[in-house]
Amino acid sequence: MQNLRVAVDVGGTFTDICIMDEDTGLIRIEKTSSTKDPIEGILGGVAKAGIDLSKVALFSHGTTVATNALITRRLPRTAMVCSAGFRDVLEIRRANKEDLWDVYKDVVKPYIPRRDRLTVPERVDSTGRVVEPLDEAAAREVARILKKRGVEAIAVCFMNAYLNGEPERRMREILLEAMPDVPVSISSQVLPEIFEHERFSTTVANAALSPVVVSYTSRLGEKLASGGYTRDLLLLHTGGGVMTPASVKDFAARLAGSGIAAGAIASRHIASLCGFPNSIGLDMGGTSTDVSLAYEGQSRVTKDWYIEFGYPIRFSSIEVLTIGAGGGSLAWTDEAGSLRNGPQSAGAFPGPACYGNGNRQPTNTDANVTLGRLGTSLAGGKVQLDPALARAAVEEGVAKSFGLSAEDASDAILRVANANMSDAVRLISISRGYDPRDFALVAFGGAGALHGVDVARELAIPAVIVPPNPGVTSALGCLLVDMQHDFSENCMMEGADAEPADIEARFARIEREALDRLTHEGVAEADIVLQRSIDMMYRGQWRSLAVSVPSPITSIETLVADFHREHQREYNFRRDDAPVSFFRVNVKAIGVVPKAELAVHEPTGRTPDPVSRRTVWFDKAPHDTPVFQRDDLPCGFSFRGPAIVEQVDSTVVVPPGSLAEVDKFLNIIIRVKG
Repeated sequence: MQNLRVAVDVGGTFTDICIMDEDTGLIRIEKTSSTKDPIEGILGGVAKAGIDLSKVALFSHGTTVATNALITRRLPRTAMVCSAGFRDVLEIRRANKEDLWDVYKDVVKPYIPRRDRLTVPERVDSTGRVVEPLDEAAAREVARILKKRGVEAIAVCFMNAYLNGEPERRMREILLEAMPDVPVSISSQVLPEIFEHERFSTTVANAALSPVVVSYTSRLGEKLASGGYTRDLLLLHTGGGVMTPASVKDFAARLAGSGIAAGAIASRHIASLCGFPNSIGLDMGGTSTDVSLAYEGQSRVTKDWYIEFGYPIRFSSIEVLTIGAGGGSLAWTDEAGSLRNGPQSAGAFPGPACYGNGNRQPTNTDANVTLGRLGTSLAGGKVQLDPALARAAVEEGVAKSFGLSAEDASDAILRVANANMSDAVRLISISRGYDPRDFALVAFGGAGALHGVDVARELAIPAVIVPPNPGVTSALGCLLVDMQHDFSENCMMEGADAEPADIEARFARIEREALDRLTHEGVAEADIVLQRSIDMMYRGQWRSLAVSVPSPITSIETLVADFHREHQREYNFRRDDAPVSFFRVNVKAIGVVPKAELAVHEPTGRTPDPVSRRTVWFDKAPHDTPVFQRDDLPCGFSFRGPAIVEQVDSTVVVPPGSLAEVDKFLNIIIRVKG
């Protein structure tokens, strides 16, 4: 009987495994150290958790393999074939810099060096008409050269291929005749969009990653199958859905942000269960904090993202802001004498000073230990913390410089860290037109629940939700997603000239492609949901805004009115008298995956006793504070701060005056006192 769902999230330090029983909705977790080969860590964790793979109905995986390959540049030799005259589009980029005023900081080199970017004569005009056919003799010569060089992947990027992909398809055929085992990505399939740099960059990343992730997913799939797993391995992609290995070959770059999307999905789902359709996710780990936002039950999605600046990957991605603020972030003083926090980190080793591995610089963890917010052990006693070492680091690194006590210096360290995280939340909320007071904050990750209430208080967020297992919440996110693909077709026209029948015909074409893709992946037609949108802009703009549209479309005027309203919400202004242009039609194809419900608990009326008491500092004053064990807290139990709740994977801080309650899903909901 296949009644288990398993999700695995591989991080830099730990591999988190979440196992859900479909029959009861109960969840258990397992953590194991990550390994050089992630597959060894996954299989080791599966064995440690005692999972019988023959009883697993769904195995979902969020992976950092693609992300790490791009960051470290450990990529197979990849070549690029482009239209004559456009060899350097990839390197010219947009001629911008991440820091406009730093004249000494250069943008990193492209993933493909110039010597491996070859050209062939061909030309398609701005309407899609072939002006100069592909020179097949030159194409075969390019194929001969690339075969001799032993390239392992190829990107084909022709100008205006988004309007007519036939020359690219023919080029791929010629390349595969010479090198049948080499993956070839063509821009008209990967990203049929007008902007050539973004299209070329995405296609290059897709080609370079294809051998890496295909090898990885194939090996993992084979290992799972040999252990008894009989279904498809599902891989979380940046858009917030999952894909099967069958799609990875053609869309490998969709896995480039796989790891960070899981936490955003889980925080949105948990907030919805608690009755909060608007939520902000605060995923704070040892090195960084990921911030995400969901509005009316939907995550914010962006196409403006990259692993390295200058080389965008234009697949739809859940918008997540990452900053260098974690438990291991170092406190330091800048040249002007101001206290700073991060992004430098003590890392997993030597780690914070209190770990006793030789680091003497204070970290956020050391500040929390000095203030009593953290006890003397982590991970169920596997990691011992030395309060004396933490205090010494704070005194030497911060307190002496500013003439403060150790407690006041620790408080200052945490205030700076909280201010950094609050600024990130402002960027994803206030700067996007959302009021944080209308949201709940979901605090998770190993350190999120330590800082969640302080961040919420600074932003006037009324409630903080701490999931039952904060440290493995990202792994839970892998169990809460559907199969999902995004399709688009350019339709550059003025809204005044648009006809509903023409727009419907365009949607019909890409919806057929979407249905074919999901059907090929084994999704029943009854489980397929197609969501439509059109990218629109005011005439003269070059950035567009996606607006959801109905099926069928009956009125262009209604679409334009919806655009004005969305533009007002997003940018705080609208121009009702300005002409509106249509840029692109989009279809999000969703293959609904049945989801097991989380276990629901009934109130017991039991009042647990604290396991201990200790002095904890809040607002520069000591408080005698009860310490609870998370496993002891029943549904319906409420308590007022100050209080500390400890568990294997995290510690929850409830400051004085705040009211906390355990809901029916065993989340702790903290009502923040302003």
